[in-house]
Amino acid sequence: MAIAADRTPPEPRARSAAGERTGPAGRTLRALAAAHTAAVFGQPVFAGVYLSGDYDALSWHAAGANAVTSLGYLQLIAALVVWIRLRRGWPAAATLAVVAAETVQYFAGRDGALWLHLPLGVATIAATVVLTIALWSTPLPARRPARREGDRD
Repeated sequence: MAIAADRTPPEPRARSAAGERTGPAGRTLRALAAAHTAAVFGQPVFAGVYLSGDYDALSWHAAGANAVTSLGYLQLIAALVVWIRLRRGWPAAATLAVVAAETVQYFAGRDGALWLHLPLGVATIAATVVLTIALWSTPLPARRPARREGDRD
């Protein structure tokens, strides 16, 4: 009868591309995406407090909109760095789409176009969450130095 101690452990596998560690540009993008998502989730809370009759909460909602917008643009800059340094374009494209929707939502809210502001807010929260999950579940490894002609393996 074989017991667990009699078995030899499997040999470690070679590290695949999916197993690579995320580099500094990817970690920065992930941190900004997480902060952006947290800030986005505050917005319906502030709007709900306002709709409950605390009219001072509208200024909280406006300040939150400024924070969300700022974090979105910082995330876009980090995603562009990932695109340039790591040659991964999908984070920049997805972040650009979210930031564009947030910008439209921002101005719709300022103009009082609630027919657009509310549904776009729901869609923006969903898109931000999906993007953040995708960024955290996909490796964004550091860029390897370019090989020179005289280098050996």
